Amino acid sequence: MSLIKKEQINILVVDDEESIVEFIKMGLEAEGYNVYSAFDGIEAIKFSREINPQIVILDIMLPGMDGYEVCSQIKKSIKTSIIMLTARDDVDDKVKGLDLGADDYMSKPFSFKELLARINARLRNIMTDLNQISSIGNFSIDDGAHEILYNNTLLELSPTEYNLLKYLLQNDGLVLSKSKILEKVWGYDFNGEENIVEVYIRYLRDKIGDTTHSIIRTVRGVGYKITSLH
Repeated sequence: MSLIKKEQINILVVDDEESIVEFIKMGLEAEGYNVYSAFDGIEAIKFSREINPQIVILDIMLPGMDGYEVCSQIKKSIKTSIIMLTARDDVDDKVKGLDLGADDYMSKPFSFKELLARINARLRNIMTDLNQISSIGNFSIDDGAHEILYNNTLLELSPTEYNLLKYLLQNDGLVLSKSKILEKVWGYDFNGEENIVEVYIRYLRDKIGDTTHSIIRTVRGVGYKITSLH
């Protein structure tokens, strides 16, 4: 990832299961990140204020104080991106966490490769907010000017096309469902049909010359993902 040096990134892993903490910590340290660990909510809040992590990986089921309360407390005190871990794939659980400020969700069990992709996606979001201009593969996002370049050519995008392409790029390599795209690009209160996503994906493919669908790929039965280096 070219936007920031990994040794400048602090990641806090919070889970009361030591084996999970060690599994995540070992993998992330091998990637070059600074990794800290906490095993309960109180410790997590204390560490987050001390080390100011860019990413917090936070389990919901914690002793003493659950992950929802920890998420709320951390978000009130520092600017960070929180990926919550849950043993249940319950929509209500996810909505509750998102309402409290969580940025992403992963259900246990999970692969380290997917976790790493989600961390990188969150870091791209953070750096876009900080720098306003960020490079992702062959694309450049200038958030201040509300412009995206592809292979150094300015794309003529409507506001919705811009928001959709930006969201895809910030999740480069991740498969995004239509419902997730609708939620993030059109908003919770959008009452239209999911096929609006297909329409706008087609618009974007036309504008970047993706005639073979090799840049914005359709993952059948799931959604879409973008491959920025093309």
